[in-house]
Amino acid sequence: MEQLQMSIPFETEIDAIPGLSYVPDYITEETQTWLLAKVDNGLWLDDLKRRVQHYGFKYDYRKRKVDMSMHVGRLPNWLERLSQKLHNDGYMPEIADQVIVNEYVPGQGISAHIDCEPCFKDTIVSMSLASSCVMFFTNKLDHTIKIPVLLEPRSIVVLTGQARYEWMHSITARRYDEWEGTPLKRGRRVSLTFRKVIVQ
Repeated sequence: MEQLQMSIPFETEIDAIPGLSYVPDYITEETQTWLLAKVDNGLWLDDLKRRVQHYGFKYDYRKRKVDMSMHVGRLPNWLERLSQKLHNDGYMPEIADQVIVNEYVPGQGISAHIDCEPCFKDTIVSMSLASSCVMFFTNKLDHTIKIPVLLEPRSIVVLTGQARYEWMHSITARRYDEWEGTPLKRGRRVSLTFRKVIVQ
């Protein structure tokens, strides 16, 4: 097993980050299987270190930009249904019109960032499928404040307010995580991130 590098956070409670919500078991096992099949029938892009799919609008990672020229069509029915459910359940104030699917195989991660502020509205929801991982939330003004959150399969994490704008989120690139002293081996993880585009 590789050496684990874990920061000891000042806080370990989700409540320490205003605007952050975590909902375990948001979807059923059957729905997860159905969603993974839909994802794997989609077109993967390899322009990043990880594979991605864009729905609704394509996001320009290099320019950190979304505009109407990047509109690639309405969300497919399966994502429209999920977007409507998130809205109906009160997790998104508007129905999402942009979804990015990310695939993380063991050893892959994503650097600390805040989702593009002029591109997307206040609320962002990310759904985890297939495997767990630990996501870190780092205060953008004090990088020593680093809070881990375990994202389990079939869960969603909701970022709004301070969690959206004042905390960076990241996933360390490694094959194992550690949670409450227990090593967790990563498998293939797929995330679906739901956002509402600010039309420019």
